[in-house]
Amino acid sequence: KTKQIATIIEHWIYSLSVKRGWIDDFNIIISRYVVMKYFRPLKIFRGYSSHVNKGTFSADNTKIISPLNNGTIQLWDISSKKEISILKGHSDRVNGAQFSPDGNMVVTCSMDNTIRLWDLQLCKEIKKLEGHTHAVTSARFSPTGQCIASSSYDLTVRLWDVTSGQGIKIMNGHSDIINDVQFSPNGQQLVSSSYDKTICVWHLKSGKILHKLEGHFNNVVEAKFSFDSLSIVSCSWDKTIRIWDAISGTQLKKLVGHIDYVNNVQFFPDDQTIASCSADRTIRLWDTKLGIEIQKLTGHSDNMIGVNISPDGNTIMSSSKDKTIRLWGSVQITFTDT
Repeated sequence: KTKQIATIIEHWIYSLSVKRGWIDDFNIIISRYVVMKYFRPLKIFRGYSSHVNKGTFSADNTKIISPLNNGTIQLWDISSKKEISILKGHSDRVNGAQFSPDGNMVVTCSMDNTIRLWDLQLCKEIKKLEGHTHAVTSARFSPTGQCIASSSYDLTVRLWDVTSGQGIKIMNGHSDIINDVQFSPNGQQLVSSSYDKTICVWHLKSGKILHKLEGHFNNVVEAKFSFDSLSIVSCSWDKTIRIWDAISGTQLKKLVGHIDYVNNVQFFPDDQTIASCSADRTIRLWDTKLGIEIQKLTGHSDNMIGVNISPDGNTIMSSSKDKTIRLWGSVQITFTDT
């Protein structure tokens, strides 16, 4: 520990002699030694017949749902690692699946151009939402669970009424395939990401674009709001992650570390940490304030498709082309004098 302190002090003194801000540099070197939480392997879900797309946790942390390339959706119990059900109905790859806020339904979207709603108690399809003219890349419940937002290869973002299954609104603004769409936690905005290298922030009621965020120089795979709805994090095939001010639309930080496409990114519930996954087969955790990598998780043997954080922030779920889902659990670390 004495050696660690000496290293910190030495670096601090050195930092005073360089042009960059010494406070920021001191914070960065301190962060290498003060670690409050880290993640380690917890469980592996195997037995998938095709590669697993972006899975999600249920709100009560007891179940996960995983969409597959073979057109099915698998529902798992976390504690027992047992399969609860297989949902069948789509005729092509399922790109995404999400639990409703009340946990009673699941929404899925597919390359078959449809969105489907499923009753979890009955484990059966209850509605098929049709209107997109090409593959549907994402479908998300609003925070209230009353409507769904979807994105598609047809270059549109659409809103749907959950009760009736009818379309409410069609929004145009991107010039290429839209990869993903997400609600802000306050339910007032949407954010979409596209192959056109831009991110659009939409006003939900009017359907108008508030900001078009530009800075990535390759396909933007995903963009998500922070839990306080004040920031947006995005990831791209340009191998970077960027943090934006959701109010002004200005870029705040660029996070560099992945050595291949970054496929998924998400804030932790406290908004202090970001998790990302990449085709480089790693999950990386980032400090949002300092803009630095704080942990790298390895274990998957192929391109990673998705990363998801449990509602309590203590578990990470990752999915991959290696046909597995992995759970990573948090461990609290406290440094004491020795």
